[in-house]
This record gives sequence, structure tokens and C-alpha cells, in this order.
Amino acid sequence: MEAYAIEKLYNLDETIASDLMKTAKYPWEILPKIHDYIIELGKNLPADKFECREGNVYIARSARIFDSAYIAGPCIIDEDAEVRQCAFIRGNAIVGKGAVVGNSTELKNVILFNKVQVPHYNYVGDSILGYKSHMGAGSITSNVKSDKKLIVVKNGKEDFVETGLKKMGAMLGDNVEVGCGSVLNPGTVIGKNTNIYPLSSVRGCIPGNHIFKDKDHIVAKTE
Repeated sequence: MEAYAIEKLYNLDETIASDLMKTAKYPWEILPKIHDYIIELGKNLPADKFECREGNVYIARSARIFDSAYIAGPCIIDEDAEVRQCAFIRGNAIVGKGAVVGNSTELKNVILFNKVQVPHYNYVGDSILGYKSHMGAGSITSNVKSDKKLIVVKNGKEDFVETGLKKMGAMLGDNVEVGCGSVLNPGTVIGKNTNIYPLSSVRGCIPGNHIFKDKDHIVAKTE
């Protein structure tokens, strides 16, 4: 499971939540801490760069927010981010510099690193998306098991971690590409620079620098 530690998945220079990410070994351990971190960090954001709105909502003055977007706090929208039409941000969300939250995309209890793109009707809940990761149109993170049991992160049968969490979506490393229409099942962790084929159903841990075609065909990149 060491390959899926925070230091292996993320460039911490590419998020305003860097200090928070340094408080844990595995990224899913951060999820219960997002709410309080936003409230504390928001108090110290520079007023010349961030507008403070009611409900602990902090929006960079350089960010572009469309009129039909809904944003609940606590939330931080970092510089040069774009929140498009009918986006639904339900709170406990950090949207990184230059990130795109697209039309009809829903966010809840998430950290989007800088330059993340969730641009077309995505659902991202209880998840952390690394620098420049991208979710294709209609791809989602499923964050609750159908049997409602606590989520276990599994890297094969012998290597697993009990998270103690009922809700956990996906942890995407830097530069992950998720194809259109894919479902990332609860407890999915994807290493850096990996590509997920469109219409995939993904679960467990997927190594970095690979291509996920289906569960039986996960191949290393050759370039």
C-alpha cells in the first residue's frame, strides 16, 4: 500500500491544502478534516485576493463564477479557477488554481488540486483529485457501498487498509485521465499518470503509469 501514500500520489506544491495533506500518510485520512481546515485557512486568506461570502465561502477575485452556479460553504475557490453553469458545490470543497468545475458538475467534501478538470456533468464526492487530473464527461466517483459497510482500500487480496469511513470516493494521483462515462467505485485509488478507458468500472488500487482497459487488462505505459 506504500505506493498509494500521499507523497507518492501528489505534488503538494500544487494545492492550497498542502499543510493539510502533510498531516496524514494516506489521502483518505484527510477527508474528515476538510471542513475544519477550510474554516481555519479562510480566516487568513488575503482580502486583496479573496472575497469572503456568507457561510465561509472564499472566492478568489480572479476566479470566474457563472451566475447559475451554486456554492455552499465552507468552500475555497482558488485563483483563476472557473465554475461554470449550474455547477453544484455542496460544501467542504477546495477548488485549486486554474481548475474547472463544469456544467452540472456536483462536488461534495473534496480537494481538487491546481489545474484539475471536472468539466462536464461529473459527480465528485469524498475524493481528492491530483494536479492536472481530468475526469471525462459523465464520469463519477461513487462514494458509498451498496451494502453501506465501511470502505476498505484493497491493493490485491493481501494488501489492504480499513479506512473506517462509510463515505469515500476516489483518490486520483497527479495527471490521471478518466475516460467518459466511467464509474470509480468506493475506495478506488489511482496512481500518477494513469489512463482509464471510457465506460470503465474501476475498483481497488490501480498503479501509476498504466492504462486501465478493464479489470483483467491493466498494462504499463511504454512511453
